Amino acid sequence: MKKVLIANRGEIARRIIRTCREKGIATVAIYSDADQEMPYVREADEAVHIGPPPVPHSYLNIEAILAAAKKCQADAIHPGYGLLSENASFARRVLEEGIVFIGPTPEVIGQMGDKLTARRIMQQAGVPVVPGGDQPVETGDEAVQMAKSIGFPVMLKASAGGGGIGMQICRDEEELRQAFQSARGRAKAYFGNDAMFVEKYVERPHHIEVQIAGDQAGQVIHLLERECSIQRRHQKVVEESPSPFLDEETREALCQAAVQAGKAVGYTGVGTVEFIVDEQKAFYFLEMNTRLQVEHPVTEEMIGLDLVALQLEIAQGKPLSVAQEDIHAKRHAIELRVYAEDPVTFLPSPGTITLYQAPGLEHVRIDDGVETGTKVTPFYDPMIAKVIASGITREEAIQRARQAMQQYLITGIKTNIPFLLEVLEDERFIAGQYNTWFIQERKPKSTI
Repeated sequence: MKKVLIANRGEIARRIIRTCREKGIATVAIYSDADQEMPYVREADEAVHIGPPPVPHSYLNIEAILAAAKKCQADAIHPGYGLLSENASFARRVLEEGIVFIGPTPEVIGQMGDKLTARRIMQQAGVPVVPGGDQPVETGDEAVQMAKSIGFPVMLKASAGGGGIGMQICRDEEELRQAFQSARGRAKAYFGNDAMFVEKYVERPHHIEVQIAGDQAGQVIHLLERECSIQRRHQKVVEESPSPFLDEETREALCQAAVQAGKAVGYTGVGTVEFIVDEQKAFYFLEMNTRLQVEHPVTEEMIGLDLVALQLEIAQGKPLSVAQEDIHAKRHAIELRVYAEDPVTFLPSPGTITLYQAPGLEHVRIDDGVETGTKVTPFYDPMIAKVIASGITREEAIQRARQAMQQYLITGIKTNIPFLLEVLEDERFIAGQYNTWFIQERKPKSTI
């Protein structure tokens, strides 16, 4: 592998460039009109313009991306996360062009991208799944029938959904009937697939995921877990590892279930198995993300491993360079996602960054995609940086994270930094006693 095209943008493109450079691999960046001046474009060895700002005409334009790869003679494509990273058709087209796709096979991406198919495969593999239907429900009546058989409250879900789109909690029959058509319409609009299913809603759950890695010889290991319960609109905001909620017995069972899931589909590359964990620590398969996660640095800082380097090795056909017995938590790590958004309403806040000054603290890693003068446009996800603080203890990691957020200076746009500081100072977070209802139930300070 001599040259990698990064089919992505912003902070994750910069992150991949960094590891490729360390490995002596050349990089190709792609950019839209809106991203021409972004730091990652300048930092790559080559850069190719692929179209106007809207993602369907640029970062989702498969043919334009493949043309860029062929023009630069890239022998591999890294999809990053989001955009085309879990698009089986894209992975298939990459392989058809004789280019290495840095990720699992198109078949695995397709299977895990359909939540109903994923549920069936996991059930057959003996991985616990949330009680619910294994077939799509076609009408509101069918949805109600299924809900009555498993008991309210239920979660109505789009089979092809992701990022919380097409998901709705329904606590009674009337709510489910009202939600069915609108959720189905959203699923059709966003995913081109309106298949819906119903499963039991787990009250006050924890969202805990396990990082896995599998090589082409069929070996699959876990890289421990991440606690991802601090979310807004089903989108993660703060992640940490190890989880302060799990005991060792549950942790071991959870991680083994994730390995089982990986082996069931013949997983190759780096991926994540997500679980819902209830208050009694019973856990259920939620979904598998067949790509690098936004929060992968939490695992990297905890176990001391470069996951992008691991992806590159696996894509080259090399066996896993790390054994299961080598994996243990060396540090506690916390990641905070910095968004260009209003810290009260969480609405995006585009504009030009007039001053950007990231904290320079020991054991605080900053993965960012912007600098002073960067224009944050409304075309893309408003996340501009990630702060990953680590320590020998959880208390030390929290303290470093707090110092980092207090020192972070971004002017010209609004950011969620005041909100992130609130999280770090919240008694429930400090005690490690929080679940996915943390943000809805918090009492915001009037100082924001």
